[in-house]
Amino acid sequence: MLVALGANLLIAVAKAVGGLLAGSPALLSEAAHSVADSLNEIFLLAALRRSRRPADRRHPFGYGKERFFWSLLAAVGIFVMGGCFSFFQGFEALKSGAEESHSGYVAGLVVLGVALVSEGVSLVRALHQVRRQQGTSLRALRDPALRTVLAEDSTAVLGVVLAIVGMALHMVTGQVVWEASASLAIGALLVYVAFRLGRDARDQLIGQAADPDLSRRIRELLQAQSEIDSVEALQTMQLGLESLLVAARIDLVPGLDSEEVEDVAVRIKRSLTQEVPQADQIFLDITDASTRSASRNPGTHPKSPAATGEHGGA
Repeated sequence: MLVALGANLLIAVAKAVGGLLAGSPALLSEAAHSVADSLNEIFLLAALRRSRRPADRRHPFGYGKERFFWSLLAAVGIFVMGGCFSFFQGFEALKSGAEESHSGYVAGLVVLGVALVSEGVSLVRALHQVRRQQGTSLRALRDPALRTVLAEDSTAVLGVVLAIVGMALHMVTGQVVWEASASLAIGALLVYVAFRLGRDARDQLIGQAADPDLSRRIRELLQAQSEIDSVEALQTMQLGLESLLVAARIDLVPGLDSEEVEDVAVRIKRSLTQEVPQADQIFLDITDASTRSASRNPGTHPKSPAATGEHGGA
């Protein structure tokens, strides 16, 4: 990621210098895009480092959600520094016009050509990393850092193509509207990407459940336990990339005393963790036949402390 950061900074400087010398709104929009990408690389580096910190008393569930917070900041950076500046450049070009010399066009297109090759190589590397992680792109894209990098590289390639087309049409026709339209298109693209990334980060920060297939698998594993009569409720929440909270209300078969209930709870949690390694925070609210009887007959009392879920916490 440090290599990508250095490359983005160099590309941003080249685009900015070329855009200023040529007076190209599309090239300046792409410069802002590269600056936003560079800032986001810093955010993602912070996310990777800070999310690996172990749990402590202040954060007993760990720091896995740091990835989602920094990904949200990256989305805001794309929106403000990339999208809004690109819109500004496009409208400014339409309002005041832009005159470029032949040498300015050539210099701008050369810079964009080099940027296209660089961004294309970065995109291929990101796609290769996605495929390499457990052989499935869907699994890899759960990582907000990798998802952000992939989105950045994809929009960077598309943005450079739009800038090249806009500048070339401006050079051929002499109409600045083509280059201004390219800037506006780049802005719209960045705003859309920022919205999607920000929405995903928001969902994770406010507590997103595990995907339906994994939740269904956890429920099936619980129902397969011989001591469990039924699974009354199951709730999950993603705490980090490889950390999942599982809270379940389960009814046990009748006839278990308090010591047996405690042993069963420990065994169930151990079995669930072995089958679903990311489920590292498991809480069981356990009831049994005596509890159900007590709920139907308020004058009776449960015979087991497990009725309150006392032994269910992980």
